[in-house]
Amino acid sequence: MSYCREEGKDRIIFVTQEDHEEPSTANVDFEDDDDEPGLILPNGEINWSCPCLGGMATGPCGQEFKEAFSCFHYSNAEVKGSNCLEEFRSMQNCMREYPELYPDKDDEEDDGVEEKDTVDIPNAQGGTEEQTSNTRDTRS
Repeated sequence: MSYCREEGKDRIIFVTQEDHEEPSTANVDFEDDDDEPGLILPNGEINWSCPCLGGMATGPCGQEFKEAFSCFHYSNAEVKGSNCLEEFRSMQNCMREYPELYPDKDDEEDDGVEEKDTVDIPNAQGGTEEQTSNTRDTRS
């Protein structure tokens, strides 16, 4: 015998094997109740206050982030964003100045040896290619 109980905002429904043997009659409303705009506003502009950006537009590298993201969003290049390398490089350099706010994902594996500074560049085949320059870790 199936039954339902509510816990706060949640409704928990327990069903039996027999309940699963019959097609569901549940009516699910997929309409989005929230009127908050998403990342792209109806006029096509970028919504810099969208929570999906995780505050990147307002941090110490916010201007660099906005320039790189805008370049990508408005890019008309055949490989979208392929014309934005300098903007993304500038953002990446800024983020390196604030490692406490923008930790390097490779920091846990840092052993003080030679590092590679890489940037993924879109290629004509739809994939990416790494552009690499070797750097020496000077941190003590």
